[in-house]
Amino acid sequence: MRTYRIMISLRKLLGYDDKFFDLLEASAIEARSSVQLLVDLLRDSKQCPTLEAFIVTRRKDKRITENITEELCRTFVTPLEREDIEELSFALYKIPKTAEKFSEKFLLCRKSLQDVDFSRQINLLEKAVQTVVEMVQKLRQRKHLESMKEQIGQLHYLEGEADKLMLELVRELYSGKHEPLQVIITMDLYETLEKIIDRCRDAGNVIFQIVLKYS
Repeated sequence: MRTYRIMISLRKLLGYDDKFFDLLEASAIEARSSVQLLVDLLRDSKQCPTLEAFIVTRRKDKRITENITEELCRTFVTPLEREDIEELSFALYKIPKTAEKFSEKFLLCRKSLQDVDFSRQINLLEKAVQTVVEMVQKLRQRKHLESMKEQIGQLHYLEGEADKLMLELVRELYSGKHEPLQVIITMDLYETLEKIIDRCRDAGNVIFQIVLKYS
């Protein structure tokens, strides 16, 4: 028993335990939770989550990010390069942070957005964040290179679709059919939604680069 405990202690000291992977997966799940709150907000604004719900999710992810930084300081040898762990941690945190920014803007002016349809954007966003979660979950094995290639390709495809959709929506906004204030408000929200998809792509890029190092 004593020998077993010594071995476990050595594994933790050298960074071979799963704490970093556990924390990164927890962060990805909080990112997905923030997107789900956003989806609920846009699908039913009459019974939507409050801003506090977004704040709580973002704070949870911030604590996870801080825990990762603390563990990096305490651990002698890490299972992945320190800068990679830190970069991915920050990339994941930007997802709920940007989702919270969107919710702040939306809740302030939702009475002016009754006729705005966000369904196509949130469909892309749900797929993007789910792909990120799956990629993070595969990371602890440091393999699955081929499936990772497919998933990073999927993220770039979703980003491209979001860009094309943005052009289509902007064209409609600038058609002259809408009030100037309506155009300004809606344009800002469209841009923020697109930015969340960009954050998912950024996190996916970091994960793929990490896997390439260990392939």
